[in-house]
Amino acid sequence: MEIFALLETLEDILEKGKTVPFTEKCMVEKNELLDIIKEIRLNLPDELKQAKWIREERERIIAEAQKDAEDIVKEAENRIISMIDEHEITKKAYAKKNEIIAEANEMYREYSKDAAHYVDGILGNIEENMLKLGETLGGVEQTIKTALETIQNNRKELK
Repeated sequence: MEIFALLETLEDILEKGKTVPFTEKCMVEKNELLDIIKEIRLNLPDELKQAKWIREERERIIAEAQKDAEDIVKEAENRIISMIDEHEITKKAYAKKNEIIAEANEMYREYSKDAAHYVDGILGNIEENMLKLGETLGGVEQTIKTALETIQNNRKELK
């Protein structure tokens, strides 16, 4: 019999027992109660073992759940740290990129200014040479005109 059924049987025996007048006491069959108590004792170890197993299983499940929860928290913390590191690396990369672009723009301005100065110098030299050439050619042109006029005058005289 199951322990709870045996306990109910004990209750029934006590309720059916004859009461002693003017007291809360009752008379019951001693041997009948002792037999039920023996059965309870015999059944009790199995029930206790099962209860103990249930309690241990409950504690194991709780401990496992707690460990899983701690692992999840640690993993979340590691992810947060990783994301923060990645964010810092990204910020540093953008800062470095902006620094490189600024340096490149500055170098471009310097090279452009130097190139413009160099080209201006070359163009100045060409201009100077062209003016000299023009003066030289202007003299030649005048000489040619003078020679041409002389030739034309001489031809007129010949006619």
